[in-house]
Formats: sequence, C-alpha cells, structure tokens
Amino acid sequence: MDTPARDFCRFDEDDDPAFYSFPRRVVHIDDDAIAALTRLYAALVPAGGRVLDLMGSWRSHLPASFGGAAIGLGLNAVEMAENPHLAAAVVHDLNREPGLPFADAAFDAVVCAVSVQYLTRPLDVFREVRRVLRPGAPFVVSFSNRCFPDKAVALWRVSDDQQHVEVVTAYFADSAEPGRAWAAVETFEHAPRRGDPLYADWARRDPGDSASLC
Repeated sequence: MDTPARDFCRFDEDDDPAFYSFPRRVVHIDDDAIAALTRLYAALVPAGGRVLDLMGSWRSHLPASFGGAAIGLGLNAVEMAENPHLAAAVVHDLNREPGLPFADAAFDAVVCAVSVQYLTRPLDVFREVRRVLRPGAPFVVSFSNRCFPDKAVALWRVSDDQQHVEVVTAYFADSAEPGRAWAAVETFEHAPRRGDPLYADWARRDPGDSASLC
C-alpha cells in the first residue's frame, strides 16, 4: 500500500488526547448494527479468552456469553471506567505511540470497533496487534460510514463503503513482514435498506508465526 502521507492528514490535527479529554459516549452505529457486531464477536472471540479492546470506550459490544477478561486501550479513562466488560483499562494514544504496552502473544483476540478510521499510522498498529496476539488468534476490525469527520484520515473520508473494506484489507496485507504474517482476511457485511451499515475485516495471526517483533 503505497499511500502518500497526505492521505493520513485530518481536518483536526490537534492532539487526540485533547479531543477525547471529556467523555463522548457515542457508538456511531444503531442498535441493529450493534447486535450484528455482537453476533460476530460471539462467533470469533473466545468466550473465556483474554481480549484487547483497541481504541476502547464505554461499550465493547461483546456478547453476554463472554466470560473472559477484556482489557481496554483508549483515550478517555472515564469512558472506559463505565464499560461493564473491561477488567482493566490503559490510556494510550496510538497515533503518537503505536507500540502497545503488552507482552508478546498476550491476547486470544483483539477487537477494534468503528475506530480504525482515526489511525494515522495503521500499519505500525496492525504490526503491533499481530505481535500481542497468540498464533491463530483473530484481530476483528469493524467499521461503518459514521465517524467524527474532523478526526478521520483523508483516505477514509474520500472512500465509500466498499473502498473502506478494501482499505482495511490492505492494512492487513501491508502490515505483514517476512516470517510475520496474517492468515487470509475474511469480511462481514450488515447493510440493511434502512439503518446503519456495518462492515468488518478480520484475520488471524498466522498459526505458524511464532516470531516476536523484537
């Protein structure tokens, strides 16, 4: 993915922690789309696993059957404290520091709900996600056409729904490195005639990839 730096420019280039300094408590998608995402998580996320909710907030949309430990990583501590699924939370700005403060192979799944459009260094973040996943564990990236436009990168703002799917698929493909790979990317679509659409791309850390990024 040979993407010019301008494609990751935003209308609002002020520090992200300032933008998220107060709780916003939005979900970007309606109840039907949330239900579709919860069903997808039920199918992909181990019910008793250790899960990282990347760019987390006040809701994780995990199913009621989830009995594992979810760790949130986001920009507002108050929002994450209100999230009933989170066992712990870490305040961390991925656009300033894409490195994740977790050990190698620490998680059974990583989820990122309707937030990938805000990443200015997505390939670095995807590489870090692969590092903290156990081999064979999934990274589930969901998205819609709803967002805070001032903080979405230019590449996202000028793309339509299908192109968003292609952009995230490219993030997976282009974050692979020799010996450090993703398995095949799979996709999901919830596109009702009325209501909010929801799309997801996910891939698993290649079961044969046991290498650390260190």
